[in-house]
Amino acid sequence: MPASDGAAIAAAARSLVGAPFRLHGRDRVTGVDCVGLVLQSLGADPAAIAACSQYRMRQQAPPDLARIARTLGLAPVRDERREGDVVALAMSASQIHFGIVTHEGLVHAHAGLGRVTLSPEPIPWPVLGCWRTRP
Repeated sequence: MPASDGAAIAAAARSLVGAPFRLHGRDRVTGVDCVGLVLQSLGADPAAIAACSQYRMRQQAPPDLARIARTLGLAPVRDERREGDVVALAMSASQIHFGIVTHEGLVHAHAGLGRVTLSPEPIPWPVLGCWRTRP
């Protein structure tokens, strides 16, 4: 069942802190990447997971973030970020990274550290977009 409120999404994300990092990973035991973290936190169904599994971490053109967000049942946010929001971050000119906002900071799958981490605010990368579940 998909998580429908910010507190539930943030709690699901926090529960993944310490899980191993694995590129294209979708399972908390064997590992997740940033997309897998978001899918797990949202409680995405298998169809959404399949739809969001074809991507490259580094690319010349940014992915269609709006399409991915719609696939996951998310709506764009224009106001202040809240707990449970999904953010897309510009790690570099050609690399996009996703995380989940919590009251404690940003939960994200950290490739360099090899695990899911909780980083305190402020978010150190430019935010490309922010989405939350539809009411």
